[in-house]
Amino acid sequence: MGIAVSYHDTVTKLQGLDGPGAGPFDRLAWFALLETGDIRPLIALAERDGEQLALPLQHQPAGLASLANWFSFTWRPLGQNTDLLTALARDLRSKTHRIDMAPLPAEDGSTAALERAFREAGWWIWRAQCDENHVLRVAGRRFADYWAQRPGKMRTTLKRKAKKVDVDILDHFDETAWRDYQAVYAESWKPAEERADILEQFARAEGAAGRLRLGIARADGVPVAAQFWTVENGTAYIHKLAHIEAAKPLSAGTTLSAALFEQVIDTDKVDLVDFGTGTDAYKRDWMEANRPRYRLTCLDWRQPRAWPAAAKAWVRHLAPHNRPS
Repeated sequence: MGIAVSYHDTVTKLQGLDGPGAGPFDRLAWFALLETGDIRPLIALAERDGEQLALPLQHQPAGLASLANWFSFTWRPLGQNTDLLTALARDLRSKTHRIDMAPLPAEDGSTAALERAFREAGWWIWRAQCDENHVLRVAGRRFADYWAQRPGKMRTTLKRKAKKVDVDILDHFDETAWRDYQAVYAESWKPAEERADILEQFARAEGAAGRLRLGIARADGVPVAAQFWTVENGTAYIHKLAHIEAAKPLSAGTTLSAALFEQVIDTDKVDLVDFGTGTDAYKRDWMEANRPRYRLTCLDWRQPRAWPAAAKAWVRHLAPHNRPS
């Protein structure tokens, strides 16, 4: 039986492709949240003999792009069949002249698989690192072992300041705690949250599933730091953290982070802590490894609409290892 390729304008076609081992950004529920925004999904689906593979995409002015947003740690194909992926890559030339895919992980083979499939399908491909991902491999350590290996300044700060704040860690969604999180974020150094409603809906769903770890640090009863983590399949994901600038001398962020690391290492017994994307220097104090995140720009040279972008890409990527395959 041959491979059947189809296209759909709703994410419901991803039902069943987010198996038990799926991460937070591989689930139908996550794509359904994104669909509530101002986007037009295009779900590219390949099937053969009951096996399926999907590329969750969205329409953009320049072509097609990953169905992802600023909050996504990763984006990748849903499914692992090489033949299905190559068939999709070949058929997608009938839908667009350009596809941008990011943020792609390399450690699971997603970047290489996509690059190979689209190259075999006749696309010109440019790969560039678009971000980085700091992680901690627990490797069987207890929190005390991990903490003893942190920089001396961090350990001294916690020893001096820990008693100045009270910490609560919730594994369910709580209206009061979420308002505290919002209040801290509003008074932090961070810009206003884009699509804060998506973030709240995500937190509610993670709380209902028992995956939420919402930490609040208070000084004299007043929230001064907040962090939003989730835990599943042996991984703790650090989604959001903030502290009130006026309370910076309390080092409440350090105290709260240490409490959450202790929670996920000693109680949840995770194997990996994932600090998401970003080049923030402070992440290096808490994490021990750094993984690249990539963007693939795929252009169909057969279509004149792709030529201007291809010319610009050639100018930007003159080094041999950046040239299209």
